[in-house]
Amino acid sequence: MNKTELIEKIAANAEISKAAAKKALDATTEAIKEALAAGDKVQLVGFGTFATTERPAHEGINPRSKEKIKIAAKKVAKFKAGAELADAVNK
Repeated sequence: MNKTELIEKIAANAEISKAAAKKALDATTEAIKEALAAGDKVQLVGFGTFATTERPAHEGINPRSKEKIKIAAKKVAKFKAGAELADAVNK
């Protein structure tokens, strides 16, 4: 499912226009991005939790030249599915 299909599904399920559904989806994703950028966790009970975690610096290998390279530390976004979502997926 792509973003357009998701917007259509939201509009149909909530009985709102596609424009309103797009605004709602965009506002939701923006709020999640802002919270994660600020280091906050976003928990949607029954659905899941969005959080950030630190990935430490480490050594890697350039597959083309086989040289060792240093990979910098960075933050990454993580999602952990909630119980209701996990149950729905496993039906």
